Amino acid sequence: MLLSVADFIGVSKASACRIVKKVTSAIASLSPRYVKMYSTNAEMNRAAEEFYRFARFPRVIGAIDCTLIKIQSPGREDDGIYRSRKGFCALNVQRVSDARLKIRNIVARWPGSCHDQTIFNNSSLKEAFQNGMYGRYMLVGDSGYKIKPYLMTPLQQVQTPAENLYNESSIRTRNVVERQYGVWKRRFPILSLCMRLQIETTMNVIVATAVLHNMAIDMNDSIPGEWTNPFNADEDEIEQDDDHYVESSTLSR
Repeated sequence: MLLSVADFIGVSKASACRIVKKVTSAIASLSPRYVKMYSTNAEMNRAAEEFYRFARFPRVIGAIDCTLIKIQSPGREDDGIYRSRKGFCALNVQRVSDARLKIRNIVARWPGSCHDQTIFNNSSLKEAFQNGMYGRYMLVGDSGYKIKPYLMTPLQQVQTPAENLYNESSIRTRNVVERQYGVWKRRFPILSLCMRLQIETTMNVIVATAVLHNMAIDMNDSIPGEWTNPFNADEDEIEQDDDHYVESSTLSR
């Protein structure tokens, strides 16, 4: 990848490597400005209203999920830590998406073998919700997370029409984070390729693309319709695991 970039712009591979490292680090440093959760009740109320339009699920201000970003093996010593359940080395990246597909929170430092719940448990986001920073508002996630007063997930067993309606509304509301990943990945194809960079640089690349993704949305960058259609995705585009399968099975009933 770096060799191709170097050849294209007429510099050495070493120069291309240094440029990529410096530029992505500079863009990633803007994340506190462009990738941030809500700070006022008015912002949270507006976000909840936007989510409510999807499936009438109240008080939701974000959909949370993790996705695997492929990386080259960091070496024999750390290979097992970064090797994901799908057999390739990766970073497991946590994202919170709003109804407009903006990334409101991102954590891009955990190896691919880590579970989604572990990443959330050790995040400042969970601490903020536990401390009441977001009041009565909450997140919606898949069955890989434990249900909490501030994090709603689908029920594993549905017995009543009301429970089935809850599951359907929850899944349809959470689907926004899957669509967000599809758009994000199409804007920046490097996210679907195997990054052959140092781990620290790879983390900066991921955060930098999140910053640029949000900037594009703020600037009303046009998004072709097929970018946001989750049913046009190939098997590798949207990360599927057993929890997602349980949700789909529940919804079909």
